[in-house]
Amino acid sequence: MVKYKISELKKFIGQEVTLSEWIRLDQNRINEFAKITEDEQFIHVDPIRASKETPFGGTIAHGFLTLSMLAKLADSAQPKIKGIKITINYGFDKIRFISPVAAGSLIRARFTLRELTEKTPKKIMTKWDVSVEIKNQTKPAIVANWINLLLF
Repeated sequence: MVKYKISELKKFIGQEVTLSEWIRLDQNRINEFAKITEDEQFIHVDPIRASKETPFGGTIAHGFLTLSMLAKLADSAQPKIKGIKITINYGFDKIRFISPVAAGSLIRARFTLRELTEKTPKKIMTKWDVSVEIKNQTKPAIVANWINLLLF
């Protein structure tokens, strides 16, 4: 596994740096998320009703479930950095839920490094443009501008 120095990572600003592995958002994962968040709306947890009463043809993943998968998607994709102790999710400048993710779909994320700012010698802020793709669909599930704080 290649580990980059911050100075090496700067050359990637403005470029798509990584593409994650595919992850399946199956009905079981959706049901578990619904229980934890207490968002058990039928469009997520009742396949029969969702197929009859929605335009989706079945259940869909929660937008927040899809968004929360960014942690896993980033872990499988973002460059590893030398000397880093911890990465902190600092938030988002923008999040848009573009397309619903049908239960059973595969998703992956594209990460483009937008900005890298040295706050202190031991604290770096990165901003990523992220697009969460749905396999075999042209429109993404999510587009977002994600901020991470790297501590050394």
